[in-house]
Amino acid sequence: MSELFIELFSEEMPPNLQISARIQFQKSLITEMESLKLKFKSCNVYSTPTRLTTFVSGLSDKIKILPSEVKGPKKGVPESVIENFAKSKNISLSDLYEKKLEKGTFYFAKIQGKEIKTEDELIKIIPKSLNTISWKKSMKWSDYDLNWGRPLISILSIFNNKHLKFKYAHLESVNFTLLEEDTEIKEKKIKNFEDYNLFLKKNGIILDHEKRAKFISDKIESIYKSRSCNAPIDKKLLLEVSNLVDKPRIILAKFDKTYLKLPREVIQSTLMHHQRYFTLHDDKDRMSNEFIIVTNQQDTKKLIKLGNERVVEARLSDASFFWEKDKSLNLIKQINKLKQVTFYERLGSIYDKTQRMRKMAYFVSDQLNLNKEKIEIAASVSKSDLVSDLVSEFPDLQGVMGKYFALNQGFEEDVCRAISEHYLPISMSSPVPKKPISYALSLIDKLDTLVGFFLINEKPTSSKDPFALRRAAIGLLRILIENNLLIKLGDLIDYNIRIYSEQGVKELNQDISKDLTMFFRERMKNILKEKNIRTDVVEASISSHLSDNFLELYKKTIIMNKFISKDLGKNAVSAYKRASNILDQEKSIFKNGPDAVLFRHEEEKELFERINNIRKAFTLREEKKNYENHLKLLSDTKLSTDKFFDNVKVNDENKDLKNNRLELLQILCTTFNSFIDFSKLEGT
Repeated sequence: MSELFIELFSEEMPPNLQISARIQFQKSLITEMESLKLKFKSCNVYSTPTRLTTFVSGLSDKIKILPSEVKGPKKGVPESVIENFAKSKNISLSDLYEKKLEKGTFYFAKIQGKEIKTEDELIKIIPKSLNTISWKKSMKWSDYDLNWGRPLISILSIFNNKHLKFKYAHLESVNFTLLEEDTEIKEKKIKNFEDYNLFLKKNGIILDHEKRAKFISDKIESIYKSRSCNAPIDKKLLLEVSNLVDKPRIILAKFDKTYLKLPREVIQSTLMHHQRYFTLHDDKDRMSNEFIIVTNQQDTKKLIKLGNERVVEARLSDASFFWEKDKSLNLIKQINKLKQVTFYERLGSIYDKTQRMRKMAYFVSDQLNLNKEKIEIAASVSKSDLVSDLVSEFPDLQGVMGKYFALNQGFEEDVCRAISEHYLPISMSSPVPKKPISYALSLIDKLDTLVGFFLINEKPTSSKDPFALRRAAIGLLRILIENNLLIKLGDLIDYNIRIYSEQGVKELNQDISKDLTMFFRERMKNILKEKNIRTDVVEASISSHLSDNFLELYKKTIIMNKFISKDLGKNAVSAYKRASNILDQEKSIFKNGPDAVLFRHEEEKELFERINNIRKAFTLREEKKNYENHLKLLSDTKLSTDKFFDNVKVNDENKDLKNNRLELLQILCTTFNSFIDFSKLEGT
């Protein structure tokens, strides 16, 4: 068995591009090899900042292609189509033959069995697989016709211990790798993957990104243990840092203890977000003045440590100056300064946004039974920290610094918390605000953004969402769901539109309420799929949901998914299916409902009574609804439908009786579909 390995050597590539490229290349290469029936043992892709390396083991030297019959175009198509088919199979037109099938007469070709060299196919599929890599950000350089994450310098390719020659864009594959030492790039001829690994190891390079992350993690854990630090290593930071280096070195450094007086988030932002350092804490989770640097170089003269400490000292010194200056600035007095900060050109300033939020807060307080004064204050000052020097220097701390300023100025704790938390959630995995003032303010902020951009027709497209409106919508829905909030979202949208109109914002979208509701429904699909809900259950729930009560939609879907494969769900589906099948045969729509006077059997009366009881339960006030009980009521209907179909002739000779019974089945199906659309469930 043979092995293939490829190394793409480039200028330093950011972690996110590395990760994406290696995943895409691996997937594409495997797909191409499998399409050729090319057997292999494993296919692994590794990356460093400058190397994207693929290793395929257990490859055969030859590919056996068995004799086969291939179906071609239908008889009667243009001659050029037939010629292209023959050409693609490397046969002449005379070798084609006709065959009559159920759907017409088609041309066929017999493909002879043969053996082809694996390397002949590899030189075709490798460039093809490389071309499938899609870059979020790419570069072109010189006059080369190639887009790549960073300038691509060389391609090393070895198969079966021999140089595998192929061309990709302007580059021809080589049999050597490159190593940067100071300002010099050295070449090293490579025999095979083992030889390649030994060379990298000798030079301190850890090729495997997972092993590299483990190496860094173990070193940090050792330092944590020595300092009695029980905090977990930040996984996101570890992933990023492990893809920034290829020969990691760990350095322990420190800053002046006086800076520990700063808010914890300021220090963390400086160290972790700006400098990519790991922080340390004591056994009581108090932040230490020590931090961990991961670098690519040995620091024998302690110059790297000293340099990084100076950078941190400078940034913390600036932060300390801004903190002392900003913390005493009255948040209320800063509101007017927000007039100078643009929210969006056609939607006014941040000041305009806070005024809308203040009015919305007053409106929402009635629905959520909140303290009007508190939520209005929180809305008014929620963005005041944006004009502070500290947030200008540390934009990622917006809201967080507002909380600290508010605490320093004596605002109530729940108002301070709301200022900090109203930006949450920022992703599908981040937490949602759980305190009333916080989640109300967050909801208002996100809805105002969504209404505003939909109002001026700046809606997301299939490929672009520059204002992160999908994230805002998902965040809003998560707030409703995870806090079990019964809110008339349609009323909020309408009121928000009115406030925008009062501010003179021109309404360019006349269907904004409808569009936003549809937008929320689509975002619900994302949320439900994250919960591993069956696809047919999701579609059934979404398609039947016509109101603005998304909490109801969520609860129904969860319950249906829970019981869809159990008797409770199966019986409900069965009851619906029997009635639906008969209605489908009739292909008529009945709207008037059955007339009880025309009932001739007890089974008709029983079924009608059961349907009415279900509809009555469905109309209860939201807080009294029990969706599991609703599904049980639907499930129990099977007893009545079975008796009905066993003892009642639907297709009666009397047209009035027939139509009345069809009306009864119609109202049954309509009732079921008001829970979820049962017609979209698998098996119906």
